[in-house]
Amino acid sequence: MQPILVKDRLFKVSMPASHIQARVQEVGAQISRDYEGRTPIFISVLTGAFIFAADLVRSVATPSEIAFIRVASYEGMGSSGEVKQVLGLKEDIRDRDVIIVEDIIDSGLTMKELISMLEQKGPRSINICSLLVKPGNLKVQGLPIRYCCFEIPNDFILGYGLDYDGLGRELPDIYTVVE
Repeated sequence: MQPILVKDRLFKVSMPASHIQARVQEVGAQISRDYEGRTPIFISVLTGAFIFAADLVRSVATPSEIAFIRVASYEGMGSSGEVKQVLGLKEDIRDRDVIIVEDIIDSGLTMKELISMLEQKGPRSINICSLLVKPGNLKVQGLPIRYCCFEIPNDFILGYGLDYDGLGRELPDIYTVVE
């Protein structure tokens, strides 16, 4: 498959849509087993996780709810290092099983801050379901990443909800930047 141009960068397919969908189904089945008899609330981190969250929730066989929160720490192709809550959670999560749905965990700093904010609301449990994790770039240890679809190297990627300056989210495959 030929590289594609997004804005000013070339990207090549690194993960085809069929591979992504198969893994999302596997993780959804695992969540169904783990939360059987309970009604977890998925909290999708906007904007990047919206496609993953939609596919994931449809793959879970147990009753569940979904809510959305927006936090931001990326600018262009790198993390700004500053976490900002843009859109807050309105649902009551006290004594609820929370599954944070994230597109990618890079340094873990954003997720650490988000978990801290959610813990103040008194949930029964908090676990993370991330489409992608960059283990070589994690700066925070001990994050409750119970579900990880894929571990990837420290490359810049886009597609399947992830973007480069707002572009490329609609792509069904995941692409890696070509240096």
